[in-house]
Amino acid sequence: MQAVLYVCHGSRVKEACEQARFFVTQCMEKVDAPIQEVCFLELAEPSIAEGFAACVEKGATHIAVVPVLLLTAVHAKEDIPQELQAVQREYPHIAVTYGQPLGVHEQIIPILLERIKQERIGEDAMVLLVGRGSSDPDVKRDMRQIADLLQAFYPFQKVDICFLAAVDPNFEEGLAKSLTYGYKQVFVVPYLLFTGILMKGMERTIRRFGREELILCSYLGYHPNLQNVLAERAAEAIKGEVYVSDYAAYRR
Repeated sequence: MQAVLYVCHGSRVKEACEQARFFVTQCMEKVDAPIQEVCFLELAEPSIAEGFAACVEKGATHIAVVPVLLLTAVHAKEDIPQELQAVQREYPHIAVTYGQPLGVHEQIIPILLERIKQERIGEDAMVLLVGRGSSDPDVKRDMRQIADLLQAFYPFQKVDICFLAAVDPNFEEGLAKSLTYGYKQVFVVPYLLFTGILMKGMERTIRRFGREELILCSYLGYHPNLQNVLAERAAEAIKGEVYVSDYAAYRR
């Protein structure tokens, strides 16, 4: 019997975990699988092992695992597969296929525009997309692709990227550089799924700059468009041929 196990990141903030669970539950209605469970990589329960066991207890013979993450980085490439490989040793009779994070997808661009359009957009405006950051080079590549899609979709003067951690340019460098261009508006868009400590830190940094050109927009949030993308990723994982037992070889 087919199952889908959605792996969210997890947070110490209870509200963030509840939002993630509600979002995934809504997506389940769009996915053709009789068994669907939500779990968390860290900082929340149920764990991956518990979510996997719940699928098996309900009769799963094939589990398609979908990382509910914005971009492909270490969590998606290493942490989740390693957890799954450990769990699968207890259930060697269960086939486990592995899907992709939300990643680069055209349906995400209207969400970004919606967040920016909560403010009035002038003709002399740019966007600074702010990612969480990772040492994985794919994150920087994917963010640049998303920035290029946004600029192709809407005539901003410029769309730049920066990161909150682990990769350059960092957030303060990104803000400082954006101000050197001289645009009247710099829309700072957090490429994040939920609010929390990172958003509060961004607010403090922008206040410290004290420049009215810098306009902090809302984070992505669990938008209906993302439901469609996640449902698409689940369908791909169900039909996919990437088995967790072969994932290390697949990555190479």
